[in-house]
Amino acid sequence: MSPRDKKAEAEQPEREDRKVYLKIEDLPSVGNATAAKLKEIGFSTIESLATATIAELAAAGIGEKRAAEIIASARKAIEISWVTARDLAELKKSVGRITTGSKALDKLIGGGVETQTITEFFGEFGSGKSQLCHQLAVNVQLPPERGGLAGGALYIDSENTFRIERIVQMAKFLGLNPDQVVERIIYAEAYNSDHQILLVEKADKVIKENNIRLIIVDSLTAHFRSEYAGRQSLPERQQKLNKHMHKLLRLARAFNAAAVVTNQVMARPDEYFSAMSVLPVGGHIVGHTSHTRIYIRKAVGKNTRIARLISSPYLPEGEAIFKITENGVEDLEEET
Repeated sequence: MSPRDKKAEAEQPEREDRKVYLKIEDLPSVGNATAAKLKEIGFSTIESLATATIAELAAAGIGEKRAAEIIASARKAIEISWVTARDLAELKKSVGRITTGSKALDKLIGGGVETQTITEFFGEFGSGKSQLCHQLAVNVQLPPERGGLAGGALYIDSENTFRIERIVQMAKFLGLNPDQVVERIIYAEAYNSDHQILLVEKADKVIKENNIRLIIVDSLTAHFRSEYAGRQSLPERQQKLNKHMHKLLRLARAFNAAAVVTNQVMARPDEYFSAMSVLPVGGHIVGHTSHTRIYIRKAVGKNTRIARLISSPYLPEGEAIFKITENGVEDLEEET
C-alpha cells in the first residue's frame, strides 16, 4: 500500500465520524441556554458562528476558552480549514455573479457583481446608485443562465429611497412576475447607525431561511456621517464602520452571497490636481474592506451614466457607459 493510500485509509474514519449539525444547539459545547444567549447577540446559524471572533461571543457572557471551542466546532462542521491554492481555485468555482443589466458594466467588473465580496457604488446624489441596487435586487432572482442566482435579496435602506413601484417596472421588463419578485425582497429601513448595525448582526437567520444571495445596504455611510460629526467623533465612527463592514463580509462569505453597498461622497481638497473631484465617505476603512469600488457619475445625454472602476483585487481600472431608463439599467444604444 502506498503512503498516500495509507494516509487516506487513516483519514477515512474521521470522515465517516463527521456529524452533520443543523442547528447551533447541536454543536458541542452549545446547549439550549448558550444558544439562546448567542441568538440574542445575532448568532442564529452555524455559518455565522464559524465566521465569528472570540471577542464577539464573549459579549454573550461566554468565556474565551469555551468561545474558541464553539467557533472551532462550527468551522469543522462547515469544513473551514487550510487549503492549497489548487483547492482554493476549486472553491472559487462556487462564486457566482449577478448581472447589472448592462453588458458594458458587467464587463468592467469582471462579469457582474461577485458573491463572497463587497462591491461599493459611490457617487453624488442622483447618480443612480439606488437604481443599481433596485436592479440588482430584481436580477438576482433570474436563473443563472440569464445572469442571476435564482435567490432572494436582503435590502437595508437608510435613506428611504426604496420604491416598490420601481421594482415592479424592472420585473415586468424582464418578464418576471412582479408579485413573486417583491415577495423575494426582504426589506428593512435603518433608522440610525446602531439600528443599521443591528440589522446586519441579526441577518443570518433571515438569509438562510429565505435563500438570500444578495445583501444590499443603501446607503452604508449616511447615518454614520450625520451622527458622528467632527474630528473628535471620527475614531468611534471608523471603529463602528469597520466592525459593521466586516460582519457584512462574513455574511457574504458564509452564505455565498453578494454584498453591495452604496456610499456618499465629499469634495476632494485637491480636485484641481485630480481626475476625480469627489471622494467616497468612510476613508481607508471602507476602501480596504470593499473589494470592488465603482464611481458612478452623470454624463452628457439623457439618462446616461459613466461607471469608473476605482479599485479591484485583480481587474484594471477602466470606464463603462450605460443608461438608466424606465426599464432599468441598460446598455447605451450606439448612435446611428
